[in-house]
Formats: sequence, C-alpha cells, structure tokens
Amino acid sequence: MPTFASALDRVGLAASIAIQSRALELAAAGRKILSLAAGEPDFDTPEPVCEAAIKAIREGKTRYTRVDGIDELKDAIIEKFRRDNGLDFNRSNILVGAGGKQVIYNALRATLNPSDEVVIPAPYWVSYPDITRLCDARPIFVNTTADNGFLMTASQLDAALNANSRWLILNSPCNPSGAVYDAKALQKFADVLRNYPDVRILCDDIYEHTTYVPARFATLASVAGDLGGRILTVNGVSKTYAMTGWRIGYGAATPSLINAMRTIQSQSTGNPSSISQWAACAALSIPSNVIDGYRNIFMQRRDKVCEMLGRINGITCALPSGAFYVYPDISGCLGKKTPAGARIDSDADFARALLEEHGVATVHGGAYGLSPNIRLSYAASDSLLDEALSRLRTFCETLE
Repeated sequence: MPTFASALDRVGLAASIAIQSRALELAAAGRKILSLAAGEPDFDTPEPVCEAAIKAIREGKTRYTRVDGIDELKDAIIEKFRRDNGLDFNRSNILVGAGGKQVIYNALRATLNPSDEVVIPAPYWVSYPDITRLCDARPIFVNTTADNGFLMTASQLDAALNANSRWLILNSPCNPSGAVYDAKALQKFADVLRNYPDVRILCDDIYEHTTYVPARFATLASVAGDLGGRILTVNGVSKTYAMTGWRIGYGAATPSLINAMRTIQSQSTGNPSSISQWAACAALSIPSNVIDGYRNIFMQRRDKVCEMLGRINGITCALPSGAFYVYPDISGCLGKKTPAGARIDSDADFARALLEEHGVATVHGGAYGLSPNIRLSYAASDSLLDEALSRLRTFCETLE
C-alpha cells in the first residue's frame, strides 16, 4: 500500500478546527450548537472593503499578481506600519501571503533545519509547534502562569535559549490567553536577545488592534530598532477588519528573509487572491474610529463573560488584556462526572462533554500547551454568549 510522509506523524489537525468540525456535525444532525471555538469576529466585513472587491472584479483585476503581493497593497502596508508603529519599510521588506499562517510557515520553512529549536511561550496558538515540527525543527516551550498574567519573563527566555535556538515566537496580544507584552517587557527581552545573535524573532501582531486599556500595544521592532535585521513582524486584516475568509496576511523583514519566504511561496501557492488583495488595500485605510468601535464592543463582551464565569463554581478566569478570548482554569471541575456518566479527568474531557451533552463548543487548553483550561471566544453576539454561558454554568453545577 502507498504510504504517507513521516512528517504527518509529528502533527495533527489543529484542535480549534477539529472541535469546530465536530460542532458542525452535531448541528447537521439537528442539535442546536453554540460555538465559542472559532477565532473570528462576528461582524460583517466593512462595506468599503466589499465595494473595493466588487470594483476589482468589475475592472478585471482577476489574474495572477506578483507572488508576494501587488505594489498597491505593499504601499498600504508600509503606510500602516509607519502610521501605527513608527516603522519605516519599503516594498522589498514586505511579503503578502494567503493569511498570517502562510507567512509564518514560509519564514520557518525557509530558515529551519533538523536540530534547530524554536522558543514558544505557552499557552500558544495551536499552529506554532506543528509548523515547527513540519520544518523538522523542535519547539521549546516556556510555561507561563495565570498569576503572572500568562507572561514569559526575561529570565525564562534566557534559560530557554541556547546554541540551537533559531527563532523566538512572540504573540501579543496572545491567542489564547489575551496576554500583552508592553514596551518595558519587550525591552527586557531585547537585552537577552542581544546575547544570542543567531536567533530571529517572529512577532505575531495579528491582534494588535484588540488591546484594551490600560494595556498598550507595542511591537519589538519599534522598541529595539537595533534588532530589526532579525525581526519578522507578522500581521494581517483578518481579525481587525472581520476578514478571516479573505485570507490576507503580511510580513515585514529584511529583504534577504523576504526573498527566501517568496521562494517558498512561489513553490507552494503562488500569489494570494487578487480580489482579496484589493479588498485589503481598502481595509488598511478604514478610519480608526471604526476599529475603535469594534474594540469597545469586544471589551464590553470580555467584561461580561469574565463576570459570568466568575459566578460558576469550579472555574476561575483572569481578565485578559487583549485579543477576544478568555482562558479560564477549570481545575475545580476535575475528578467529577457528568449526569451522563462521563468522567472529567482533563480539560479535553471537559470540552468534549460540554459539547456532546450541552451543545457548547470550546477548545481544551491542552491544545494550547497549558492545562487545565479551556479557551472561549467572545467574538460572538451577546445573545449567543448569554445562552452559552448559561449552559456552561448548568454543566458545571450538575457535575458530581
């Protein structure tokens, strides 16, 4: 019989996708499923973005583009970095991909070899370790705690780095914890990283515009300009502009790294969707008050969800500083059974039973490298959140 690549033995389907697939199966069977598993805004894509896409179609902008993106979008990205982050780039510093995930994969695939290591604070976005493994390298996890706001310290970073280290991945605001590294913390990381000149830094800033006061967003390239030659700053339009399905992400780095990433992209997918690129041009010029409005809605939902979780026995929840997730600790529910007889010995058991018995989809913390927790997205309507949290409370109250 034909065989499959051994690399598949090192990775699996992303847990958030797997739980969403199971939720869809149950819904198709007639169950009313409330999903708090998906990491995407529930808002419609802004009208000017949709109009720009329609205009591009009507003008026949439907052909191949440059592999790494059209100049007009690169210019819009350059302006975004100048306006929002005080960073100066030119077109040779920019690559546009089919989502931020592709940009990250391109970078790691272009730079990693067997025995190389990638340092990843936990909890982490589910794809960082598996992309690392697909590139034949080894993820090195740095565990954080709720007591410290799920933030890695400079001393922890220093202890994790060695001669085999090739990348540090920083995701701030963080999926799933909502942790935000401020400029002071990034400066301390920079002090450590100056002692490790062979280490590149990937700053995944995709949740940049969902940072809640009093926290303030900062990115390493702005804080430590002398490390700029080693930094890849990744961002995109999916979370900020409710454009997850449009699949546009981008990265900014030295031309040598961008060229290497372009080579990978040229042999995997080619250019991102031409229509989505023109839509992204419009998105990056959306007035800031629109973004502020989205953020205010998310912050109100965060506060409500955390308040509701705080009234559920067996669950504790820290108030996140960014993104649109909460990452509650469910340790008080372990060792119990559901009325249907399912035993809750792990956060995976908890998430599975919550979905199967009460129709609420969440993602278990083990998928993000830190247990016992679950991740709930509050990028959902108030009515859905109210009903889902009510079901969650009932589920916890009936555990024995």
